[in-house]
Parts: sequence; structure tokens; C-alpha cells
Amino acid sequence: MEVSSMRDLAICYTPGVAEVCEAIAQDPAQARRYTGAGNTVAVITDGTAVLGLGDIGPQASLPVMEGKAQLFQQFAGLNSFPIVLDTQDVDEIVDTVVRIAPSFAAINLEDIAAPRCFDIERRLDERLNIPVMHDDQHGTAVVIYAALRNAARVLGRTLADLRVVISGAGAAGIACVDMLLDAGIRDIIVLDSQGPIHADRVGLSPVKQSLAARTNPRNIHTTVDDALRDADTFIGLSRGHITEEQVLLMSEAPILFSLANPTPEIEPEVARRHGGVVATGRSDMPNQINNVLAFPGIFRGAIDAGATRITRPMLLAASEAIASLIDAPTAHNIVPQALDPRVAPAVAKAVADAV
Repeated sequence: MEVSSMRDLAICYTPGVAEVCEAIAQDPAQARRYTGAGNTVAVITDGTAVLGLGDIGPQASLPVMEGKAQLFQQFAGLNSFPIVLDTQDVDEIVDTVVRIAPSFAAINLEDIAAPRCFDIERRLDERLNIPVMHDDQHGTAVVIYAALRNAARVLGRTLADLRVVISGAGAAGIACVDMLLDAGIRDIIVLDSQGPIHADRVGLSPVKQSLAARTNPRNIHTTVDDALRDADTFIGLSRGHITEEQVLLMSEAPILFSLANPTPEIEPEVARRHGGVVATGRSDMPNQINNVLAFPGIFRGAIDAGATRITRPMLLAASEAIASLIDAPTAHNIVPQALDPRVAPAVAKAVADAV
């Protein structure tokens, strides 16, 4: 609205807004209808786990948050506000977000290092009545599962029968485990810098203890080679390296998702030579696992449905919606392109229906 007269000024400032303020004071839910809060997402970080750059601090992370805000607008029509916090204290982060939450319809947590990100997301979920999602965890897991569903279709394999090795026990790795378990995959082994995570390993953090209790059913506790032997699927979410000799230990024509960017865990030439289906995190190769396929639609659907939190069934629905957009998957086409305009609306509808 252009302010070109005193009447315009009165409507947009005072006393015109008083009636709206009084309506919201009587019924706070009306803020979603009469203010921008109903269509605005906060993109929040402490700058501790930015892209492949690591802990670069809040100010240096601001360009990433601004870019994320643009993606929300382009793909989901959501306004978004980038916020960087100059603290790594969990209590301070949670209290700050709670205090600013009335200005927003949802909270997108971004680039916060594990394990603090798990505690922050959980506590915000408990204290807020709007959706909260750490995209590095759940957005990644949603797209990975969508890709895995279609990769299994290409190779004629049953998801529940897959033997999966995940390299990386950080935010994305743990969320991926949760997603695959929810989908019925049981034989999952997670690798960290010390090798396979298993229930008998000493010195595990509480997060990894929980992970060990839910994975590695065959109790592989020796080497990476033993974990990879006869595995159907490798999902790389770390900066580790898998050699050609180790890939050859896997089953014939394995599913190889080497998602570290810009340097995949498995060299692209090796992956192409031995993999049945190959995916990466890079935009210059087929089958890019890109979170932009997930988060705009997830938030759009959750907000439109009036959801107070983002649940696992909503995330599974998002993943299935992404996968279903590929009618006839091939080895080089298991997920939609990042700019496919069908994705966000399809994901939003699936998420809203799952609320």
C-alpha cells in the first residue's frame, strides 16, 4: 500500500490499526490472519556448522541464512527473516527463540552443530505452539529417503531387505536413521570416525548410545570393511573416504549416495564404475540430493494446516510425495530437479494431509 494521503497514514499507522490490535488482544490466534506473522518463517543459526565451512560464527553465516530466506519466498511464497545468534549456549538460544517466536509462523533452525542441535530443537518443540524444524537433520533425511525409494525401484530391490551403511553420526546421519527405521528398514550400520557404532562400544555419547540401541542388529563391531561387506546401500554424510577396494566389498551394483560436498566420500569415477544407482550432493552431477526439494513444501504445508509441530508422519509424507513425482525412475533420474515447480506444492499438500 502506498501512503499518499493522511487517510492512508491513518489506516496503516494510527488510529486505523487500533481495531486490529484490539482484535488480536482478545484472540491472539487472529495474528495469523491480520499480520505478516502468519506467513513468515524465522531462519535461525548460531553459525557453528555452516555448509562445508564448519564453525565460522554468526556474522559469516548470515549470507547463508539470507539465501535460505530467498528460497522460502521463491518456492513456497513464504516470507522469511534471517537471524544469527551470537551465542552457542543452548539455554540462551532456546530462550531467545521463544521470546521472538510471536513474530513468526514457524522456526527453521539451520547450521547448528550436533549434538546441541538435537536439544535445541526438542526444547523448542516443547515450548512453542508453532512448527520447528532443523533442516540439516530432517530436510536431508526426507530427500535421501525419497531418492532411496526410487533407487530401490530401479534395481528391483525391497526397501525392508536393504543392508544400509551410513557414514556420519551427526545431525543428518541420525535423522536419516530415524527416517529409514520409520520406513521399515532394519539392517542399518552407522559409522563414525572410530568405525561402526555398536552397543558394546565404550565411551559413546548419550546420542550415540541411543543410536547404537536402534541400529547394527548384526553387531558388526570391528572395521569399516566388515560393515560394508555385502551391504546394498552406502549413504555418505561425513567427510570420510571410501576406497574402491571397499566399494568392491559391497553387493553387486550397490546404491551409492556420496553426499559430501564438494568432495564426495566415494570418488565419482569409482561410484559410476561400480554403483547401480549413484547420487551426490553436487549440482553438476545427476541425482542431486538437495534440501530445497523438501523444506519449502514442508513449512508451507505445516503452516497452511495450522500444525503446531512437524511430526515424523509429516516428514514421511513429504518424502513419498517427492519420490512419487518421478513416474518412471532410472539410474540417472531418481529425484526431481531442484527447480521443478511441482515439488513444493506436492510436498505441501502431502504434509498438510498428514497433520
